Amino acid sequence: MNFQDFLQYVPNIIPVKLPAVAAHLKMAPKERAEALKNLDIEAINPRIAAVMMLLYPKNDETHLILIVRNAYNGVHSSQIAFPGGKYETTDTGFEQTALRETHEEVGVLPEKIKIIKEFTPMYIPPSNFLVHPFLGISTEELSFYPDVREVASIIELPLSVFLDDEIIIDAVLSTSYGANISVPAFNIQNHIVWGATAMILSELRDVLKITFGDNLKTKK
Repeated sequence: MNFQDFLQYVPNIIPVKLPAVAAHLKMAPKERAEALKNLDIEAINPRIAAVMMLLYPKNDETHLILIVRNAYNGVHSSQIAFPGGKYETTDTGFEQTALRETHEEVGVLPEKIKIIKEFTPMYIPPSNFLVHPFLGISTEELSFYPDVREVASIIELPLSVFLDDEIIIDAVLSTSYGANISVPAFNIQNHIVWGATAMILSELRDVLKITFGDNLKTKK
């Protein structure tokens, strides 16, 4: 999708009602959907994090950035994620957490990002994090400088590819819920994106498709 065309729709994103759990469940492993039933967040007392869903122009086309996390001894080792991380007490709010962590992880200065909308928080049972996703827009082409301690590589995903249903697949994976289970996922540049990242992406897809409406096919 041409970035200038995309910018015309950005104001229409703000009033869209978030589909929330309905969108999340489209890409939720069956085991996670069961685990999230009757969830009492206050009783769990989760750790808090925030992530940035950053859209920007590259060669005049709209792109979304994702990161491949480094391998480490943890539940999210080598997974595909958004730039983001843990809330710090020095942050003025979750929005600042997303901006600060995006700067730290991929080198994009906060002043280059305009926050458009907060999306539905996502609870991640394996790590006990409640993640607050934010949609941000940069109107200029970006250079990324990944933090080598946390980021193995960067994925620059064209928005037209992201909105194509052909990238939705069923994958058989070994997860924290069990070995060799079938999960809904996105096939993004030969990376299998599933779990919390896929569920957050699902809500973003739904909101963008509502925003674009019948114009989607002509704007790819």
